[in-house]
Amino acid sequence: MGIRFRKAEEADVPEMARIRASSRGTVPYWNERILAYLHGDLHPKEALPSRIAFLAEMSGGTIAGLIAGHLTRRFGCEGELEWIDVVAEYRRQGIASGLLRQLAGWFVFEKGFRICVDVDPANLSARKFYRHHGAVELNKYWMLWEDISIVLKAPPR
Repeated sequence: MGIRFRKAEEADVPEMARIRASSRGTVPYWNERILAYLHGDLHPKEALPSRIAFLAEMSGGTIAGLIAGHLTRRFGCEGELEWIDVVAEYRRQGIASGLLRQLAGWFVFEKGFRICVDVDPANLSARKFYRHHGAVELNKYWMLWEDISIVLKAPPR
C-alpha cells in the first residue's frame, strides 16, 4: 500500500469536505468552512494567520485522510491541531500517525512546539491516539503536547 503525504491545495477542498461530512455536518458546510480556514477567513479562537493542511493520498489517487492546524495563542500554546480525519476503510493502517508527523514537522519548522487539540471527552479512541503520541490532558476538553517534536522522534508505524 503506497501512501503519499502532501500539502492540501484549494482543488482538494471538495474531497476534504466529503471526508469531514462523513462523520459530522454536511458537504456544503465543510466545503465552505475548510475553504475559509485555508484562505485565512475563518479564525478559530486566538488563531494566528499561519495555517496548513496535509492529505494522505493512496497510490491510486484516493484521498484517505486529512489533517489541519494553525499557529495560536490559545491556552498559552503555539499551535493547534484543528482537524484530523481518516476515511473509515483506511483506519488502523498508520495514516493518522503519518498525518500527525506531517503536521508536527510543520509546527517545528514554524517554531511552534506547545500544541493543543480539542478532544471530546467521550471520544476515547481519539484521546488514546493522542496519548500514544505524547499528548497529555490539559483540561476536560483539551489535550496538549508540551513539545510536539516528540512525535517526530518516534519511529513511523
